[in-house]
Amino acid sequence: MSNVFAILARDFKRLLKVPSAWVVAIGLVLIPPMYAWFNIRGFWNPYHNTKGIEVTVVNNDQGTTNKLIGNANLGAQIIAQLKNNDQLGWNFADEQEGMARVRSGESYATIVIPKTFSKDLVDTITGTGNRPELKYYVNEKVSAIAPKITDTGAGTVDTQVNSTFVSTVSEVLSDALNTFNDTISTTAGTIQTTTVQSLDEAQSTIASARGKLATIINTMDETPATTKAARQSLSSLQQATVDAGNSLTATSTLITTAQNGINNFAATTSTGLDQGTALLTQSMQQATTTINTVTTGLSSANATAGNAVSTLQTVNDNTASVLETLSNLPLASSSPELKAAIAQLKHSTTNAAETLRDIQALNTSTGNAITTVSDLGATVNNAAQQSLDSTSKARSAITSGALPQLNNGLGSLAGATGTLGGGLSNQTALASQANVVLDQLDKASADTASALRTTDKALAKLGDRLSTVATDITALNTSAMLSSMLGTDGNLDTKRIATFMLSPTVLDTTVLYPVNSYGSGMAPLFTNMALWVGAFALVVIFKTEADGEGITAMTATQGYMGRFLFLSVFAALQGFATTVGDLLLGVQTVNAAAFVLTGVLTSLVDLSLIFALSTAFLHVGKGVCVALIMLQIPGASGLYPIEMMPKFFRTLYPFFPFNYSIKALRETIGGFYDGHWLQNIVYLLLFTVIGFIIGLVIRPLMANTNRMFARQIREGGMIVGEDVHLPGTEYRISNALQALTNHSGYKASIERRVARFEALYPKLKRGALIVGLVVPIVLAVTFSLTTNTKLEALLAWIIWVLLIIGFLLTIEFIRDSLRRQRELGNLDDIQIRDALAVHERRHAR
Repeated sequence: MSNVFAILARDFKRLLKVPSAWVVAIGLVLIPPMYAWFNIRGFWNPYHNTKGIEVTVVNNDQGTTNKLIGNANLGAQIIAQLKNNDQLGWNFADEQEGMARVRSGESYATIVIPKTFSKDLVDTITGTGNRPELKYYVNEKVSAIAPKITDTGAGTVDTQVNSTFVSTVSEVLSDALNTFNDTISTTAGTIQTTTVQSLDEAQSTIASARGKLATIINTMDETPATTKAARQSLSSLQQATVDAGNSLTATSTLITTAQNGINNFAATTSTGLDQGTALLTQSMQQATTTINTVTTGLSSANATAGNAVSTLQTVNDNTASVLETLSNLPLASSSPELKAAIAQLKHSTTNAAETLRDIQALNTSTGNAITTVSDLGATVNNAAQQSLDSTSKARSAITSGALPQLNNGLGSLAGATGTLGGGLSNQTALASQANVVLDQLDKASADTASALRTTDKALAKLGDRLSTVATDITALNTSAMLSSMLGTDGNLDTKRIATFMLSPTVLDTTVLYPVNSYGSGMAPLFTNMALWVGAFALVVIFKTEADGEGITAMTATQGYMGRFLFLSVFAALQGFATTVGDLLLGVQTVNAAAFVLTGVLTSLVDLSLIFALSTAFLHVGKGVCVALIMLQIPGASGLYPIEMMPKFFRTLYPFFPFNYSIKALRETIGGFYDGHWLQNIVYLLLFTVIGFIIGLVIRPLMANTNRMFARQIREGGMIVGEDVHLPGTEYRISNALQALTNHSGYKASIERRVARFEALYPKLKRGALIVGLVVPIVLAVTFSLTTNTKLEALLAWIIWVLLIIGFLLTIEFIRDSLRRQRELGNLDDIQIRDALAVHERRHAR
């Protein structure tokens, strides 16, 4: 660091030795800030001087007469109101003069009120008139911003026209209403009383209907419990039927066994008759028991089903009665929602009635089945008795026809058993059908209950609405707005109504982070521009290369930092002078110290970028600095919000230092919020890091290229330049070693390469120049045939120019590299070794 401060001290001593240089230094500190000061003052409050923007108004309106409004000349009323308006410089003239003034630029715009304006506007009340039009002529050639201001003036006229029309119509209608005030008041009172009474009656009817619906819903909710009991009875019936079937099967088997026994043993012994009698008696007892069980189960199920049918029939009849009552209500015809719900319930009731008739028919069939089963039991008993009688007689006359009679009796008993089994099978099927019907009944009950609940909700909503309407009607007489429109005599105050309609709303505006003037709002942009120009002037006026005079073993980094610190003193003074001058002009600030500090930091950041580009790339870098300020003016949201800019600028917006500096300055002007100032300062300082990377890392790599440019600029004699004092080597180590190894062969090889390139060099330059001119023309023609591509065309042209410049730089660099290799070939071995030694010493430092 000692060499860095030594360079800084030496450069200031040089400056102090030349008094005329002081004037230049002071000018560099004060002249760039003047750019900001003059612009800030010039834009301090331009919108308070809009009275100088002349707008001519031509009134050709001839007025009109209307039965409702009377005589009206809205054009004259508009002129009278504009004469009291000082937003613009209103000028009133005839049409010929007005058009002449706007064409010549004396007036920025002219507004013409046509002859039939009042007539067209008034006729819109009856719907027979044409929509009135104001003719607006604007001269956009005179100024870019003035048309935007005159557009505001045209909007003012349009607003006043609408307000005047609404106010006039409101006043006329109020007078007409006052003519019929007594009739209106009496009729309104009667209607109000009748309406409130009707609404109360309707609410009472709705409450009653909701009570009945609640009862029906409860009944519907109890239906599943009733059907559950019926299902249990049917289940018991089915189980008894199964048991009876099994018993009948066993009986049939016993009868068959008895017949076989009688046939086998009756011929030889009476013992067989005794066995047959015993078996027959046993069969008769089992059949009788089974028949009694079946009959008892069927009777119980039949009674339960009959009770369920009676209960459901009663519920269905009650539902139909309630629905008939609801459908006769006046509300049913006025409420589509209620009417639809009643229709749905009636449909559900009809379906339920049909289902109950089916269940009643099923119950009747069940009763008939019970009778059939009982008859079959009697038949079984008779058959069994006949068999026993036949057996008794067989004891005495077994051979006189008893056996055939016994067989016939057993056959009759088997037939009765089969018939009874068929009846029991039919009863099982009927029980299954009854279960299906009960399921349908449960579903119908659930659907009915759901529909009734929907109806109840609709009635509740309707009741709430009726209550709200009744409250509104009752409160109408006490309305504060209505009272404010009535005069002391009870009539409408027409003037007050007209004034209210002229401006029915009031805009309550609260300004967050207020700024005292337009100049304060523009100060961040103009300050940044001044500081960037000031930093650029420093690298243009002062030398950017630090020489090694009086400095021992100066390195490239030391030279760079020494000269940067020298220029930083002036940059900091520029930032300080600019921001302090802004404050003296009256620029608002909530923290003057932060405002000045932001300006100083911005100036140093700008210098770090500009100095790095100018030293690393010389004149090309300075050209980039000029391009950067051109891009940052529209692309850093200093004038318009970035959201209004084209996509090209919105994409580059985060990469501009102006962006963060402007935001930081705005924080110090309008007010701080949530650490935004510090965040923007951190982002701004990152550009300093980028600058030092360019200056300390990339710049040494450009040493030979920069020396080539400096030499060619000096040879041209037309462009101001300076020698590059960047330490480095003219020769590559690989080339030096090759020359030491085979000096004559290296020299002959380089001469051949130089000869070939020199022959090709003029052709490459001419080709680049021709292509550099032709391609932009082709691009211009191509983009002219397409729309909305102007920015893309400009970007393509810039990229192409940069490519051509890059190509020309490449061939110049190749030419300079061959020149240095030729010079190396012309050195003797001792000179080559000395060059290598110098290179090693520099790298050792």
